[in-house]
Amino acid sequence: MARSDKSIKTIQPQPAALTPGATATARRAPHTRSKWREGIEAIVVAFALALFFRQFLVQAFRIPSSSMESTLLVGDFLFVNKFLYGAQVPFTSWRLPALRQPKAGDIIVFKSPTDGRDFIKRCVAVAGDTLEIRGKVLYVNGRKREEPFTQHTDRGVLLPSQAPRDYMGPLVIPEGHIFMMGDNRDNSHDSRFWGPLEVSRVRGKAMFIYFSVDMHEAPFLRATRIGDLIR
Repeated sequence: MARSDKSIKTIQPQPAALTPGATATARRAPHTRSKWREGIEAIVVAFALALFFRQFLVQAFRIPSSSMESTLLVGDFLFVNKFLYGAQVPFTSWRLPALRQPKAGDIIVFKSPTDGRDFIKRCVAVAGDTLEIRGKVLYVNGRKREEPFTQHTDRGVLLPSQAPRDYMGPLVIPEGHIFMMGDNRDNSHDSRFWGPLEVSRVRGKAMFIYFSVDMHEAPFLRATRIGDLIR
């Protein structure tokens, strides 16, 4: 019987046919998931950095009242340096190490001792200083304080029996406290009324104005104030 010289060919199984849409989906799925994950991670990191920046470094603040006129106006938006005095750790009474303590002349944002809101005033005396106000004139350690930045809008003078606005002291500022007053002296609710401020309530030092707007007078934007350093 004659043998065939034809070689035997092995038939290889063919992969199941995939539709073009299924192939594209299979190739894109891991890449798409990776993009989504990267985007979410970027958002989380950005949010965490923003919280850290706001809590420990710099925070934005808006001037809500006229108590610091004409140094600061209603509608001024400014940045506050929080690390200078040592920022407070959230949900604790701990503070980070301070670069320096508040001093007279600093314009400071602090938590109000009366209702917990954020206030902004000028520090005029620190612990150990003897403060006295006589006829609207401020004296610290027996010397008249030169304050060209202040303004008085009320020509009247209140007697000590009426209010501590224009007459008070002499008062020695206790340890761990500072004395705060608004530059608009006749229209400021400050340490004259609620006493020296605990340094633990300090939040930061005002740095500069980054935006300013007056919604009662066109053209509204006060462009000349933008970028002004706060002194």
